[in-house]
Amino acid sequence: MIIKDKFSTMEILWSNICKEPENYKSPLWHKELLDKREKQIVNGNDVFEDWDDVKKEIWNKVA
Repeated sequence: MIIKDKFSTMEILWSNICKEPENYKSPLWHKELLDKREKQIVNGNDVFEDWDDVKKEIWNKVA
């Protein structure tokens, strides 16, 4: 499977998983990481990029 197909497959799987979030429990380490990142945001120590722009950039690199 080429990388473009792999990314397409991952997108399909993720979309499906997101439709039923109650069926998937996040591990504790995930909550801890999110809490850490939230503190970084509150303290102004983090920057973000637009997700659609990032996805386009990734697709351009692998296409």
